[in-house]
Amino acid sequence: MMRRTMAPRLTELVGRAMIDPEFLADLQRAPETVLAQFELSDAEREAVDQALRRLADTPPRRRAAVLKTALLRRVAT
Repeated sequence: MMRRTMAPRLTELVGRAMIDPEFLADLQRAPETVLAQFELSDAEREAVDQALRRLADTPPRRRAAVLKTALLRRVAT
């Protein structure tokens, strides 16, 4: 069985969101503008959109971790 991993583009996006609170805030505020910087597939974009919707009720200090977890789950399934 082949184990799926997060695509490099998605890894870059999540990594940056984890260490750069301003980037994460920009991603939440204007996702289309930020995502235009990354070459994501339609499925990857949808995964990011779904993860961002989950962040609406998440405390600011937990948002980067929640985004990472949501995207990892999405890619792994």
